[in-house]
Amino acid sequence: MKKIIKLTLAVTCVMFSTSLFAQKFARINMQEIVMAMPEFEQMQKDVEAFSKELGEQLEAIQVEFNNKYAEYQKNRESLSESVRNLKEQELQSLQQRYTDFQQIAQNDLEKKQAELFQPIHQKAMDAVKKISAAGGYTAVFDTTVQALAYYNESTVVDIAPAVRAELKIPEKPATEAAAAAPAAK
Repeated sequence: MKKIIKLTLAVTCVMFSTSLFAQKFARINMQEIVMAMPEFEQMQKDVEAFSKELGEQLEAIQVEFNNKYAEYQKNRESLSESVRNLKEQELQSLQQRYTDFQQIAQNDLEKKQAELFQPIHQKAMDAVKKISAAGGYTAVFDTTVQALAYYNESTVVDIAPAVRAELKIPEKPATEAAAAAPAAK
């Protein structure tokens, strides 16, 4: 009976130790993948258009303020005290409206960017999960954040080519990849 327990324990230890060594790890630069996706380029165009629209509205408020201020400066001396106070309050109100709209526009722009980015990021993550599961990887490290102090690049597989293929992102031409390599270091 003792021999069976010892044999079972030995087999369990061997299986456990081999499963530790059989783990596969991979790496990927998620930022590079996401930025290479065609959807990301479209997102940038959409965010830029939205930003331009907000900028035009902000500029309209500024033009209105400038016109009213110029009129106020021109007629200031001829206005009665009560009308002058009323015009000054109107100018302050416009200035406050400009400041408020500027803050709201900034928040709206950030929300729009996050709203447009989320499905792109999710699509990239889904591709990474699919490739990782198919390759049997235990963990995939995102090299964008550089949270690891060290890893041996020869033993940690770069799954970026497989993810690019899954997302149908063309590989970079050799000249573009060579130009980007020094910038990445």
